[in-house]
Amino acid sequence: MNPATTPSAVPDLPIATPELLAAMAPIYERMERVVPAVEWALHAPYVAEILRLKEERNAVILAHNYQNPVVFHGIADYKGDSLGLAQFGAKTEADVIVMCGVHFMAETAAILSPEKMVLIPDLEAGCSLAESITGADIRLLKERHPGVPVVTYVNTSADVKAESDICCTSANAVEVVESLGVDKVIFLPDEYLGQWVASQTDVQLILWKGHCEVHERFTGEEIRNYRKQDPGIYVLAHPECPQDVLAEADFVGSTSAMIQGVEASGASRVVMITECSMSDNVSVNFPEVDFVRPCNLCPHMQRITLPKVLRSLQRLEHQVVVDAETSERARRAVERMLEVGRGPRG
Repeated sequence: MNPATTPSAVPDLPIATPELLAAMAPIYERMERVVPAVEWALHAPYVAEILRLKEERNAVILAHNYQNPVVFHGIADYKGDSLGLAQFGAKTEADVIVMCGVHFMAETAAILSPEKMVLIPDLEAGCSLAESITGADIRLLKERHPGVPVVTYVNTSADVKAESDICCTSANAVEVVESLGVDKVIFLPDEYLGQWVASQTDVQLILWKGHCEVHERFTGEEIRNYRKQDPGIYVLAHPECPQDVLAEADFVGSTSAMIQGVEASGASRVVMITECSMSDNVSVNFPEVDFVRPCNLCPHMQRITLPKVLRSLQRLEHQVVVDAETSERARRAVERMLEVGRGPRG
C-alpha cells in the first residue's frame, strides 16, 4: 500500500455492540484492572477501527511508558522509553510510524527511519525539557567552553542533537560521560539528571537549568510523608527528579530500570516517582503489588488520545520531517551513544 494515498472513504466508527465488545474482550483483559468497563465501552470502537486502519496503512503504533492505559495496552505494537520506541520503529517493515508520545520522540524516530512516514497525533504534544534548550544555546556554550565535548540527553530536539558530540539516556548517562576519557563535559539539558550523574562520576559536568515539568514538582517532603503513612513502602524515582527526592528514594533509575526495580524489590507496596500513567501501565503486570499513585500527569503526553490517533491514521497527519543535514548530524550523535554500550535504555 502507498502510505501517501488516502482511502477514498473512511468507514463510520462502529458502535460498541455486544458483538464488538465480545470480539475485543482479549484486548480489554490487558487493562481491565485500570480501565473500568463503562469507560471501555466508549473506547472499544476507536480501538477496533484504529487496529483495522493500522493494517490497511501498514503502520506501526509506538507508545511511550507515560501514555494513558487505553493507548498503551489497547493499540500499541511496541511500548517503552523514547529511544527504544525509535529503535523499534527503525527495525520494522512498516510504511508508517505513529508516535504516541511527544514531538522530540517523533523526531528521533524520523532520524532513525528517514525512509518511513512518521506521524504524531497532536503537534502540540511538546516537552518542557526539550524546549528548555536550542541548537543556538549549544553553539554559545561551545564558544564559552572550547574543546569541551557536549553530552546531550535523548529527550531533546533534533536541532539540539545535531549540535552535540554524543547522546545519552538516563540509563547510560554515567557510562557515556566516562567513555569520553576527559575531565570535563557539557551535560545537557536536564539539571537534575546532570546532578545525579555528577554524584556518580569524577568527571566535572557543566550543567544547564532544564527541567521536566512533571518530575520537578516532586519533593523530598512528599516522599517522607509516604514513609510516615507506610514505613515499608518501596520508593522508585526517576533521575529527572530533584536531588532531595533522589536522596529519599530506595531506587533511582530510568523508566525501563524502574520496571525491573519493581520486580527485583519483592515489595508489596511501591510508589513510582514519575509520570502517573506509568504506574497504571506497569501495575497490570504486577497484580500482587499495591501501587501508590502520586498523580502528576504530563499534559503533553495526555494530548495523545484515541480519536486523535484515529484521525492521524485516516488523514496521515501530522507528519514529522527532519531536514537531511540536521538528521544526519543528529544520527551521528545517537549512533556514537549506541557504540558505547547496548545495555538498558532510559
